[in-house]
Amino acid sequence: MNCRHMPALTATITTLTALALALPATPASARQRPACAGAGSVPTARNAPRVRSATLCLLNAQRARHHLPALRADRALGAAATRFARQMVRQGFFDHTSPGGSTMVGRIQHTAYARGARSWALAENIACGAGSTATPAEIVRLWMASAPHRANILNGDLRDIGLGVATGTPDGAAGATYVTDFGARRR
Repeated sequence: MNCRHMPALTATITTLTALALALPATPASARQRPACAGAGSVPTARNAPRVRSATLCLLNAQRARHHLPALRADRALGAAATRFARQMVRQGFFDHTSPGGSTMVGRIQHTAYARGARSWALAENIACGAGSTATPAEIVRLWMASAPHRANILNGDLRDIGLGVATGTPDGAAGATYVTDFGARRR
């Protein structure tokens, strides 16, 4: 499996939107200079916090352009997203459902995020890339160019986010695998 050549995978359920995107290379001339610190960084184990921060900055910049409130980082969603990104790399799969059958809803239900909520909504974007296609700027640019991914990012009902970034790709290439779990709780 080569994440750079995989077709886009999408699935939508009423209160759950799950999306996947494998990223093709983009010519340097088509890239814009990132405005968020670390947006042009290729993820490594050492710079993962900066990469997550840059990704959130870029996502919130997109939301601001559309007059939407900023996403808030949520620890429980972040832990679930990080575990899943690492699992995809470690087990060599690229999908919203793990080989063992766990889904985003199940993974989030095992966290503190949904506890005590009257209702909640979730969405997930996943991506992987190698080299320059693994930077936050490139990941967010390509998500915004994909209608289903863009819909998740610009969904004003979703207010929380967990960002997981794992070094490596499911096919073993040097690069990174991203998981963004979006959420909204009503208490």
